[in-house]
Amino acid sequence: MNTNDQNLPAGFRYYHAVAMIFVSSLLISNTIAGKVITCWGFTLPAGIITFPIAYLAGDVLTEIYGFRKTRSLIWWGFFCLAGMSLFYWLATLLTPAPFWIEDNPAFVKFFGFIPRITLASLIAYLIGEFLNSIVLSRLKVKTQGKHFWLRAISSTIVGQSADSFVFNFIAFLGVFPTATVAYMAFSGFVFKTLYEVVALPLTYAIVPWLKRAEGVDTYDHGVSYTPFKLS
Repeated sequence: MNTNDQNLPAGFRYYHAVAMIFVSSLLISNTIAGKVITCWGFTLPAGIITFPIAYLAGDVLTEIYGFRKTRSLIWWGFFCLAGMSLFYWLATLLTPAPFWIEDNPAFVKFFGFIPRITLASLIAYLIGEFLNSIVLSRLKVKTQGKHFWLRAISSTIVGQSADSFVFNFIAFLGVFPTATVAYMAFSGFVFKTLYEVVALPLTYAIVPWLKRAEGVDTYDHGVSYTPFKLS
């Protein structure tokens, strides 16, 4: 059943499952990003292993349920990330138990609130996710629902490039040489895009199955693409 975004059914069987995968991948990736790894010559945060899952889930959400429901979830994901950072920081301020004093510096170092990096992460997330969802939504209408692989990869290239460059330049410009920051951003963009390409067969299997299970295939005709709505 094809439907415009404004006429979506009231409830879905699997929407919340995809939404939880989306949000949990965001929280996990930002938590484990404190570890820096080397992979195929690229220097990357460990969060790279889970963060692209959020983009895959975002593709699925936009493709099936439309931009408006995805927009709402992007904002709720933002609030979850901000809340997580706040509570991590508050936890570092609590007085440790006597037997925990020796371990407390490691805890504070790992979970401590770093305003610049946290701000960079939140801004990059919003820009990247919204671009990803908007590009996929608009291309779906233009291609009349054809060539999902092209729409998924195109939206990822736009969203992931914005996310990688915004995050690294806000977080590290002036800390590392500009060339180093650019290389880190490029490394993240390449790796995350390749991640999506490798996972595309799985996405191709999930999307048509979900469309049949939910009985919906949303085309965003006449939808406002402004990010600043929660409904």
